[in-house]
Amino acid sequence: MKTLVKLFIPALLIAALACNSTAEKTQNTVIMESNQKNYEYATIGGGCFWCIEAIFLEVRGVHSATSGYSGGTVKNPSYREVTSGRTGHAEVVQLVFDPEIISYKDILEIFFHLHDPTTLNRQGADIGTQYRSVIFYHNDEQEITARQVFEETDRSDLWENPLVTEISPLTEFYVAEDYHQNYFASNPNQPYCTFVISPKLSKLRKLFKDKL
Repeated sequence: MKTLVKLFIPALLIAALACNSTAEKTQNTVIMESNQKNYEYATIGGGCFWCIEAIFLEVRGVHSATSGYSGGTVKNPSYREVTSGRTGHAEVVQLVFDPEIISYKDILEIFFHLHDPTTLNRQGADIGTQYRSVIFYHNDEQEITARQVFEETDRSDLWENPLVTEISPLTEFYVAEDYHQNYFASNPNQPYCTFVISPKLSKLRKLFKDKL
């Protein structure tokens, strides 16, 4: 599991998840098009995807948030493979959002406030390249915006140390296993949710209440 905190998950649950991994892996797929032509995509990673997913599911204008894997070399990777650190994938969340309600720039500003973009391949006790801070842009316009927001944030006093966020083109996005989706809402009392995700949500509600 990701951290010592997550070791509190009951052994029976871990066994059940392992048994289901093969079946759920077949549900992984490359990025799918939205039926809503006015919707756009954003794919970002900042540590455990449970955190990023929970944050953006509260943001107005975000139609969906799907946990998954991007940036690696192995096709259809499983959670176990990704957490080994050998596939090159990052845990990411792919958002489908309405740009008429929330802009891509707004999404990135929330992103840079709600995780630490200055720690290389690490978020707290979650360590490894799979937990790197990363923005996978979908088009040239997103790349320009991502680099602009990166530079603005890096020049600001938001973080004491330099940003190390990777900015790369999206190649493939693989949907994570079902038990990772909407994880916080389904497991609010799980220790990792209580000690890691809940404080991030409190910060979101304080700093970006106009976006919720």
